[in-house]
Amino acid sequence: MIKKIALLLLALIVAAQFIRPAKNVVAAAGPNDISTKHPVPANVAALLKRACYDCHSNNTRYPWYAEVQPAGWWLAEHVKDGKRHLNFSEFAAYPAKRAKTKAGEIIDEVEQQKMPLKSYSLMHPAARLTPEETKLIIAWAEELEAKISPP
Repeated sequence: MIKKIALLLLALIVAAQFIRPAKNVVAAAGPNDISTKHPVPANVAALLKRACYDCHSNNTRYPWYAEVQPAGWWLAEHVKDGKRHLNFSEFAAYPAKRAKTKAGEIIDEVEQQKMPLKSYSLMHPAARLTPEETKLIIAWAEELEAKISPP
């Protein structure tokens, strides 16, 4: 009986490898990328790409384990949820009120060290922000928030 259960479990794991989520990858920044409407200094853009874009843009750099299910499914949901909260690739299309709110949330999340997520930083050490990098992102987001004026 245990052998049958183990074989069934193995068959399910193997079958799961053929059910793959769609990848969140685009070749280039689109027309709604934040940089098309709001200036993003090169040093800040580099930090955002390194620490934020995997979950908060239309271009995710996938680790090797994304090819193994159910990890791939979990990552796909994680990215989908991250983009629902904030998507730098679609930021220019946000209404002014939402864009201003999101800029404020960037400040709060980074300042309180809620972003990048600890679980993400654990697996991606390069995403960890130094105190100086944190200050740089916060200063940029404060400037962004101040420039956006809702109707």
